Amino acid sequence: MKKNKKLRPNPSEVGTDTPAVTPAVIMNQTDSPKIRLENITYYYGKGTPFEVKALDSVSLDIHGGKLTGIIGHTGSGKSTLVQLLNGLSRAGEGRVLLDGEDIWARPKEIGKIRYRVGLVMQYPEYQLFEETVFADIAYGPRNMKLSEEEVKERVYKAAAFAGVSPDLMEKSPFDLSGGQKRRVAIAGIMAMEPEVLVLDEPAAGLDPQGRHTIFQGIREYNRNTGCTVLIVSHSMEDMAQYCDDVVVMAHAKVLMAGDRDHVFDRADELEAVGLDIPQVTKLCQLLRRGGMPIPAGLYTVGAAEDALVQLFSEAKKEKKGGNRL
Repeated sequence: MKKNKKLRPNPSEVGTDTPAVTPAVIMNQTDSPKIRLENITYYYGKGTPFEVKALDSVSLDIHGGKLTGIIGHTGSGKSTLVQLLNGLSRAGEGRVLLDGEDIWARPKEIGKIRYRVGLVMQYPEYQLFEETVFADIAYGPRNMKLSEEEVKERVYKAAAFAGVSPDLMEKSPFDLSGGQKRRVAIAGIMAMEPEVLVLDEPAAGLDPQGRHTIFQGIREYNRNTGCTVLIVSHSMEDMAQYCDDVVVMAHAKVLMAGDRDHVFDRADELEAVGLDIPQVTKLCQLLRRGGMPIPAGLYTVGAAEDALVQLFSEAKKEKKGGNRL
């Protein structure tokens, strides 16, 4: 009996299980972005039978000093995009501008760009290699030829932001828990004090407490240093809670980009391309459909809690009681 021939998947369809999208207008465009991407197109395996267009004419502005989240399905182009920002990869078409200058204007000096734009890859704990936690965090600053006094200052400052306690400094990084290793790896990039910090799924695989510790530390780092921060994440809840701006990617294009409220106000469009909205937003939608006069535009637990407390407080004053809500 002749066996059925197994069909090989078409590489060009990887990550494209959502409806086709039209490239977005740069809704968050500014006159002086920290980073600007101009018509970026990037291929994997170009010219081979396995050619995949990972980014398709992507244009985007990243605001200086903001914490920007990048969301989208696996295969939408998120990780490819962030690897272009410090020259780890180079686009086949288009330009990446840092403070208005093409990062590839002087290819021999691309190493300097990587000090200015620090990239933390997925599962960075696998890149730890020094004998002690202190030495691992200090590796980048020492390569910058800083004095030992400044190296030490940067190490402890970065460790505090990343949630690495001082008593761990002389321990081997390989004796730490998974969450502790992740924080050490992030601190190692923070210690170089880049102008832009890019993190690809920084809390992947961690428990809720571990996620909160890392995201809270990144948020404080952004607020205290003024560093521009980009975070790639699958979690809508994390994006809603911690980010100022949000970029949504689908089919290797930017579907929408703008401030958090602007993006999450378009919940129907997000769901149409298979992306979820925060669970608390879904809950609020159900409450509104059930007749409760709860406002729209609630994306975090804290905001929903405040709205409900105010609602019940007003109901009490009017002597209507909670049963009618």
